[in-house]
Amino acid sequence: MKKKLYINGNWIEGSTYVDLFAPHSNEKIAEIPQATRENLENAINSAKNASIEMEKLSAYERSVILEQLVDQFKENRIRLAEILALEASKPLKVAFGEIDRTIATYKIASEEAKRIYGETIPLDAVVGGESRVTYTVREPIGVVGAITPFNFPFNLVAHKVGPAIAAGNTIVLKPASQTPLSAIALAEMIDKTDLPKGAFNLITGKGSEIGDALVTHPDVQAITFTGSPEVGISLKSKAGLKKVTLELGSNSALIIDEDVQLTKELINRCVWGSFVYNGQVCISLQRIFVHDSLLNDFLTQMKETTENLKVGSPLDIETDISALISSKDVIRIDQWVKNSINEGSELITGGNIINDQIYAPTILANVSNTCEVSCKEIFGPVVTVNSFQNLDDAINEVNNSRYGLQAGIYTENLKNALYATKKLHVGGVLVNDVPTFRVDLMPYGGVKESGYGREGIKYAIQEMTELKLISIKM
Repeated sequence: MKKKLYINGNWIEGSTYVDLFAPHSNEKIAEIPQATRENLENAINSAKNASIEMEKLSAYERSVILEQLVDQFKENRIRLAEILALEASKPLKVAFGEIDRTIATYKIASEEAKRIYGETIPLDAVVGGESRVTYTVREPIGVVGAITPFNFPFNLVAHKVGPAIAAGNTIVLKPASQTPLSAIALAEMIDKTDLPKGAFNLITGKGSEIGDALVTHPDVQAITFTGSPEVGISLKSKAGLKKVTLELGSNSALIIDEDVQLTKELINRCVWGSFVYNGQVCISLQRIFVHDSLLNDFLTQMKETTENLKVGSPLDIETDISALISSKDVIRIDQWVKNSINEGSELITGGNIINDQIYAPTILANVSNTCEVSCKEIFGPVVTVNSFQNLDDAINEVNNSRYGLQAGIYTENLKNALYATKKLHVGGVLVNDVPTFRVDLMPYGGVKESGYGREGIKYAIQEMTELKLISIKM
């Protein structure tokens, strides 16, 4: 079926199309329009012109529009989860979770639309500031360019579209080439709300052809991007003085301290964090550091639980592991695992290609920190496990990374927990949980090459607004 672009409230035919295939079956599922520079220009102009109507909306009206979108998601929950399973090969049990999180994200955005506060400033605290009433307000920044990845094509889009609408901005969305159907479904639902036409625009196509033009366009005031560090750093250098929010790579780590009980709940949590959606999660658990006294028991339990994961079609509600987003990733991951074993790593389980699309969930032990599976973002179903004797050594290993998104520590020792939260050089520390944990109202983002700025609706709104000072002399 041929799909269309969504510009200025209208569905627009593409001049050229590419076929979209389901990763798990190689079945053709749609024909996707490839936006031209003219299409992009029209989308940006539409967003710019719609800013006038958006400025007229009250906070309450913006909140109602987002509630209307929440209702649309609830009504279409099953269909939207099936879209995820089809175009992203996301197992249905995980797909339903993403849809539910997306509903929560837009719900939070509808509430935060009513809570965009400024503050009063006591200028009479300094000489010369007497007899003045001074306060700040936050105003919409204007046109927001959003570039999103394949792995959470509903919820990561919601983290850009939701706060943009809540703040009174307009949007031009460029989704990942592999997952445009979810963005098209979003456009269909937005079209049924009271959002002014032109306030949301959808363009599909190659990022190399229209992504740079979106980033550098003078009428786009902010860019919000989720993707690889290499692309994100390049975009930031091209964006000039625009506001830029970047959510980039990670090789998230977990420390398991010596006083921890290796309960079934803890092991299940580690397996989930390592292999949910085949490890194609920005905060997937990639490195585990276990106290030496617990290592053998941990590996035994982790291996057993991992080998009980069900591999199959994403359309089967029982499936845990399914196709990766591309066969190229299967080949890359297999090579990285082989390289690691050649360099002395111990293969605990997995380490093999199941078919052209699926890689077996893999555990490696005693892995050098220079191996690709450790020092790079693998974005696949592979986790490394190393031991430590001293907590500082484990913390240093976690920090020995170009990334710093989230990290976790399991410990019963309050002193060690607080010490780790202070010493771990990451954007978020999870005590007694895996770093894969995220709920959608928390500030989310990293340090080093993991990103720039913060998401989480309240914090994204701050990134998408300008602070204005107002001072009235009495």
